[in-house]
Amino acid sequence: MSNPEPVSENHTMATGKTCVLALDQGTTSSRAILFDAAGMPLGVAQEEFPQHAREQRGPDGEDLGIVEHDPEDIWRTQLACGRRVLAETGTPADRVAAVGITNQRETTILWERESGRPVAPAIVWQSRVSAPICRRLEAAGVGPEVRRRTGLLLDPYFSATKIVHLLETIPGLRDRCRRGEILFGTVDSFLIWRLTGGRVHATDVTNASRTLLYDIRDHGWSDDLCRIFDVPREILPEVRLSSGDYGTVTADLFGAALPITGCAGDQEAAAFGQGVVAAGDAKTTYGTGAFLVFSTGERIVESRHGLLATPLCAVGGPPAYCLEGSVFVAGALVGWLRDGLGLVARAADIEPLAASVATSGGVTIVPALTGLGAPHWDPAARGLVIGLSRATTKGHIARAALEAIALSVADVVTCMGADAGTPLSRLRVDGGATANDLLMQIQADVLGIPVERPAVRETTALGAALLAGLATGFYAGPAAVAAARQVERRFEPTGDEAARQRLRETWQAAVERSKGWAVGR
Repeated sequence: MSNPEPVSENHTMATGKTCVLALDQGTTSSRAILFDAAGMPLGVAQEEFPQHAREQRGPDGEDLGIVEHDPEDIWRTQLACGRRVLAETGTPADRVAAVGITNQRETTILWERESGRPVAPAIVWQSRVSAPICRRLEAAGVGPEVRRRTGLLLDPYFSATKIVHLLETIPGLRDRCRRGEILFGTVDSFLIWRLTGGRVHATDVTNASRTLLYDIRDHGWSDDLCRIFDVPREILPEVRLSSGDYGTVTADLFGAALPITGCAGDQEAAAFGQGVVAAGDAKTTYGTGAFLVFSTGERIVESRHGLLATPLCAVGGPPAYCLEGSVFVAGALVGWLRDGLGLVARAADIEPLAASVATSGGVTIVPALTGLGAPHWDPAARGLVIGLSRATTKGHIARAALEAIALSVADVVTCMGADAGTPLSRLRVDGGATANDLLMQIQADVLGIPVERPAVRETTALGAALLAGLATGFYAGPAAVAAARQVERRFEPTGDEAARQRLRETWQAAVERSKGWAVGR
């Protein structure tokens, strides 16, 4: 697919299309945002949905950290948000040029082809339920082959071992899959199936590449990987460009038949919205977790630090790749301090509480609530608070939590620079937690480089909108992406290198103490 020609204002007026609808399906909530021709948001609707987490012990006593969603909650809230943002902005559906979808990745859903009903709860990317399966496969010696083909690690984070868990625990499911009765998808595929009335079973390259079943060098589903995991090929969706045709939303859902022309996993969508395209560009999205993307251009870089090589959004032309690191817990740490400990009443209260003290008072928090992601990849690590004394206050705990988020990100940034051979000169940031000025300043201080916050902070949804608009001609190619990203504030680093180094050394010592904690306990 070639890049669309630039769109003129007259063209937009002639078609009567005034906006693009982005459906942003996240881990804790669904959202819908309308974007105009300048890439600015016209309205947003958001609805949280229930999280289902519980403790479950594996064969060796390991806490598997089960996290699930009801797929019907995902569908119900996403549809409601799409309808509400149209109603609240007074936008007739026939003025929408296109629909773009972005989603929590790796979360695994299996549903019946005939009825569309899920056969089990969605296994969320955070869930460690398939950790024993990963160890079994690693012991079988398939890890290096999986890494070479996919750019990923054998970790319960990814979709394939979640599929295996369902196949091994639901009687008769494997036979139903082989008969073509069952379909698999990450959340994007499930939404596309529902939105199109079961006419399209598809995903894009950024989501497919997070399943452990997609070969990033051969650019397609791998029969060898399906054989390694014993996953029936029949359940897999068609892989398409991130900016292209995904069918049409049935008219009864929003009031008009709307083309779905954009699809990307949340982190690659955010990277696209941030203009992370050229080699050396990088961004961090702060949400439930923190997700870093460092563009390596047309080069696949094999990380020496446990980072992942994964495709960027496919919009036509040569494939582009990035290094990616995922910090499992970022905003979720603040949520835990609010809901689990009652330290604050609202997430926004964490900033003034943390700002009430000048330092964390020697307190260090390692937020390994669901294991450690990049660059440690330890599913058995667990959260740790260390350095408490009689003088410790709630303010110290709050500041240590913000430092923990920034230090987790800094670990990944350092490794990315080493793998790519080029240290970062600036970090672009987005996501809800970037509203926290203190966190952004701590991030700049810990890294020792500027941190740039965009005017449109929800760049995940913006990226989905841009992808959809590119395919229909509503947006004018690369220039539109650049124009849509305006820097709202630049945080310059403060402090000296010696203090920065001391903080990071203390953090590393605490991280080492958190590792392996859940094994056998």
